[in-house]
Amino acid sequence: MFKVVSSDGPVIACERHGDTGPVLVLVGGTLMPRARHAPLLASDFSVVNYDRRGRGDSGDHPPTTCSASSTAWTR
Repeated sequence: MFKVVSSDGPVIACERHGDTGPVLVLVGGTLMPRARHAPLLASDFSVVNYDRRGRGDSGDHPPTTCSASSTAWTR
């Protein structure tokens, strides 16, 4: 696991699995942290998996959209 700081402040917890194939970004559901099946996809993809704000190991922040969340950590 590694952490990045979003452009608007919160710390976002991320994982990367595999280093082959196209990049696949997994976004966990509302009630679950990072997807646990990411390692299973690593033989075919470069998987990036992250905890949304306020979930799992990521920091909390006022309500935001999923799009804003993913855009912030890709900068």
